[in-house]
Amino acid sequence: MSTIGIVLLAAGSSSRMGRPKQLLPIEGEPLLVRSVKAAVGSKAHELVVVLGSNYKSHREVIAGFSIEIIENQEWQKGMGNSLKKGLSHLIDKNDSLNAVIVLVCDQPYLSSDIINKLIEEFEQTKSVIVASVYTGIIGVPALFDSSVFEKILHLGDEQGAKKLIQQQLANVKAVDFPKGIIDLDFPEDYESLLGSHAL
Repeated sequence: MSTIGIVLLAAGSSSRMGRPKQLLPIEGEPLLVRSVKAAVGSKAHELVVVLGSNYKSHREVIAGFSIEIIENQEWQKGMGNSLKKGLSHLIDKNDSLNAVIVLVCDQPYLSSDIINKLIEEFEQTKSVIVASVYTGIIGVPALFDSSVFEKILHLGDEQGAKKLIQQQLANVKAVDFPKGIIDLDFPEDYESLLGSHAL
């Protein structure tokens, strides 16, 4: 079995939402807690949560989990900056890491099952990248083999995992995650989710 880590990106200020999306209640619990539970319940071996904006209040809601939490004081530089800090932390802790999964905390339908599907596809195919696909879009959650860690660490601060996926399309295996298209960026996204009773 491969040793697989997870970087959960939750450092942003949710400026378009107008309030911290990390704390939006979904089925009675903050979205950040829901995302952490999905990661903890998966087959991955290690998890680091990267926080930034509103660090104290966000850390507080996940303080009860036995997980690693790091504060990115440069979160305003962009998602790529947080991704690189999270990956560097995992590598420093475990230099035999075979792959890393990148998660964002604004996908309310993220689940342990989806994460495990990425891991299973990786175990079977040893693909360099295993990414989620939804309505023709390839994106996160996505798993990256250790052979591309250096490429991740050299991404621009404002470039996320999707940039590397696009650069490596020939090496990407896709896993269906239809509801991955639903993310919470604007107030109307959240209202629509609550109004749909789909959760």
